Amino acid sequence: MAKVKKWIESQAKKPEGEYDEAKREFEMAMGKPFIHMKVELPEGFEEHRAQFLSLEDNQDFLNEVKDLIKKRLTYEKHGIKP
Repeated sequence: MAKVKKWIESQAKKPEGEYDEAKREFEMAMGKPFIHMKVELPEGFEEHRAQFLSLEDNQDFLNEVKDLIKKRLTYEKHGIKP
């Protein structure tokens, strides 16, 4: 019985993952490419947890990240190490 339950659970997860992958491929092909990153709270900043978590929705922070990406890509385009 445990083997059957394990098999059913593995089958239930598979289509969702396939859908997510197909959706990502479609978005990359039809729209602007994007990346997802995992950013961890730096060591020593544990007391700033709430502020750190609020950065995810902070438009000024997102604009700063976009500017950093532009600079990085420009440096790489010209063969300069940042």
